[in-house]
Amino acid sequence: MRRNAFLYAVFIATVMLWISVAPLAAGEEKSTSSESYQLEEITVIGTRIERPEVDSPMAVGSVGTDQIQLGRQQNSLGESLLTIPGLVIQSQYNYAQDLRISIRGFGARASFGIRGIKIFTDGIPNTLPDGQSNVDDLDLGSTQRMEVIRGPSSSLHGPAAGGVINIVTEDGPRHPFVEGRSTFGSYDFQKYQIKGGGQDKNLNYLGNFSHLSYTGYRDHSVTRNSLLNSKFRYDFDASSDLTVVFNVLDTPEAQDPGALNEREVQDDRRQAAPRALSFDAGEMVNQHKLGLVYRNSITETRQLSLRSYYVGREFDNFLPFDVNSNGQGGSVDLDRRFFGGGGDYTFAGQLFGRINKLVVGVEIDAQRDERTRFSNDFGERGPLTTNQNEDVTGYGAYLQDEFHVRDDLRLTLGLRYDVLDYDVEDKVGDGSGSRTFEQPSPMVGLLWKIGPSVNLYGNVSTSFEPPTTTELANPLAATGFNQSLEAQTATNYEVGIKGLLPAKSRYEVALFHIDLEDELVPFELAGSGQTFYENAGESTRNGLEASLVIQPLAGLTTTLTYTYSDFTFDKFRDVNGNVFDGNKTPGVPDNQFYADVSYFHPTGFYASANILYAGSFFANNANTVKIDSHTVANFRLGYIHETGGWEISPFVGFNNIFNEKYNDNIRINASFGRYFEPAPEFNAYGGITVRYNFGL
Repeated sequence: MRRNAFLYAVFIATVMLWISVAPLAAGEEKSTSSESYQLEEITVIGTRIERPEVDSPMAVGSVGTDQIQLGRQQNSLGESLLTIPGLVIQSQYNYAQDLRISIRGFGARASFGIRGIKIFTDGIPNTLPDGQSNVDDLDLGSTQRMEVIRGPSSSLHGPAAGGVINIVTEDGPRHPFVEGRSTFGSYDFQKYQIKGGGQDKNLNYLGNFSHLSYTGYRDHSVTRNSLLNSKFRYDFDASSDLTVVFNVLDTPEAQDPGALNEREVQDDRRQAAPRALSFDAGEMVNQHKLGLVYRNSITETRQLSLRSYYVGREFDNFLPFDVNSNGQGGSVDLDRRFFGGGGDYTFAGQLFGRINKLVVGVEIDAQRDERTRFSNDFGERGPLTTNQNEDVTGYGAYLQDEFHVRDDLRLTLGLRYDVLDYDVEDKVGDGSGSRTFEQPSPMVGLLWKIGPSVNLYGNVSTSFEPPTTTELANPLAATGFNQSLEAQTATNYEVGIKGLLPAKSRYEVALFHIDLEDELVPFELAGSGQTFYENAGESTRNGLEASLVIQPLAGLTTTLTYTYSDFTFDKFRDVNGNVFDGNKTPGVPDNQFYADVSYFHPTGFYASANILYAGSFFANNANTVKIDSHTVANFRLGYIHETGGWEISPFVGFNNIFNEKYNDNIRINASFGRYFEPAPEFNAYGGITVRYNFGL
């Protein structure tokens, strides 16, 4: 421990020395550092009303192309999203479980995938009507920008207790290009990409194909997948266009090493859980997506946007048991269709002689699942145990209005009404039934522009979050929905301050208090081998999120973020009669700090160092299992060489450079003490990007 503390101190000292000498290394750039200039304003579109990030009456952050792509391993979203406070990211290395993201604690309960957060890519939802999100089809190699809205956002996008992640992929440049990228790393990491795009008269196009092969840090972690992502935009004229998104994912193998108990971690942190090996735990996925978005600026003050989409997903999953105590088999075969559409109309004009902008819209989304389950005969499909169709249909209507009370005071009002219908048809038993969840979600926000560099805001927002079809699994029977499980509701009270400073800096501080009722909490029945859900009576979440971005000279950027979380159960008696009143909510550290220093020299050299400290937290409702804090540091550097139309960029990166022993994921309320999924120790990667730009 002392050795690690010393190494961290050396790392931080090196970073600070780097900051102090960078102006000398910049040479001709040094003179510009004394000038008074600001960071570029960032415009966000995920808030329904397009506006600068600092002018939004809610906590909003974003990351750009260089933070996502340049010199990155492109292993997961977590590589770049950590620059935004309020986010806790786990399971970056278990492709069978998918990435887990939580915002203000929402999503920490997910046993797999992402919960409580609405995710969109180019206007097309990655989130099902029942609230479950998958990002295994997200193409980081062509992602241009990611925007994150933190806090209950149901008035904007429907059930979204934690917030919204809005992803925008690249457009093709004016001059066509073709680009190849190869990356190699520890644990047999290999990723190959080929990308191209451009503009041909009225047609803008971009496509990227990638293939990943990864043996993994732990045993039984082999992953192979191929991904094609493409976007085409046709401009009918200067005011209207149609964007077509086409995406195909093929994951023939994603093994799940499972979770270990404390003794197993001490014996061999790289081993797979014995049952994961015995039952060949893992998944196979094949998915295709087609989306269309039409935009028309009818006049300077009126805009229309329409979207429609279709997603087909075939999913095979082997869980680490044969048949659980409720008769549910450990082999899942899911055939999913996910489709829908919607539209919104924006009107900007005058109201009572003041500037006003109004957005109204409707959405209809449908999810059709054909789910069969079989016994898992040690990695082979056995007899049928479950055969049911699960249908979810969501209807939403919303409006949002931004009214300029004065030149320096803006009032935002939002209201959305959602209805979600769940139906299950049990083909082998008597578990057929239906559930309906519906609720309005209002919000009110106020932004006061006190001065050129100070924006003070406050908002009250609400959300409701119904269970997913998976969370509705009946803990008392092999089929049907859990009829006793209710939607959780949340009310968020938030105040904050943010702005751009003359010294080329951006800052943000947000304080929030959230009251939850019927919080959805996971638990495992002993011997079941499966996660089920129950409602906690009342919960409270208090927190602080702060970020500071400083650019003392062109090319040098320092990012600092801090998150404080105090989340507790106020009233909670679980299914076994245990009382957890006053206990901490598991899965979220009390304190999290992140620092990043990046430098880009005019000659093409770039380097970036970052460090993450995550405080301790509990792994179970009883607060008897505490996960130690950890600190992880990473470093990457590269060089961009341009000659003629060619651009050649080698890069290398080093992850966990001080060899910290920590966990990639903690399984909340796991049975038999199997909470831990160890993260990789020190590892490295390297690669090269070669690009040719036509017409230059």
